[in-house]
Amino acid sequence: MPDESILDELLADAEERMSKAVEQTQTEFASVRTGRASPNLLDRVVVDYHGVPTALRQLAQINAPEARLLTVQPYDPSAIKTIEKAISEGNLGVTPSNDGKIIRLGIPEMTEERRREMVKVAREIAEQGRVRVRNVRRDVLGDLRSLKSDGDIGEDDERRAEGDLQKVTDAKIGDLDGALKAKEADILEV
Repeated sequence: MPDESILDELLADAEERMSKAVEQTQTEFASVRTGRASPNLLDRVVVDYHGVPTALRQLAQINAPEARLLTVQPYDPSAIKTIEKAISEGNLGVTPSNDGKIIRLGIPEMTEERRREMVKVAREIAEQGRVRVRNVRRDVLGDLRSLKSDGDIGEDDERRAEGDLQKVTDAKIGDLDGALKAKEADILEV
């Protein structure tokens, strides 16, 4: 039956797209500050480099030589002030200082209030991930309805595929919830 392979392909594609949404969300979680210094903390920083918005990682080498210190060494020393300004405006809760060659970011101990703010940021990122997963589900449901209206699949096949799609969606949202729980624990760890 050709309709079985169409449905299998649709579901496999949906699962792959949902997995990518989960991966993207987990990558974004890495940029949320915890109590330790991590180069990923600066992943969301975008620098206006000669009028072009550029990711900080493309403009500088970022290291964590100590548990509470990040160093940012620009490839172009003339961009140090611009990079420093972008970091300051990044709402990271750190104050940059430079010696003309390297920007140092002392990562202070997070206050309870700042930890709560970071948990909120993590929850927003998780919700964006859930929305991405649900959007994939919505797109595939639309495809299933159009296949049914075109007569390519029957009502029973459509219902079975919708059930399978919902199981995949629930599993991916469960993955996101698990990642969020782990990130919250990491943020709140003193």
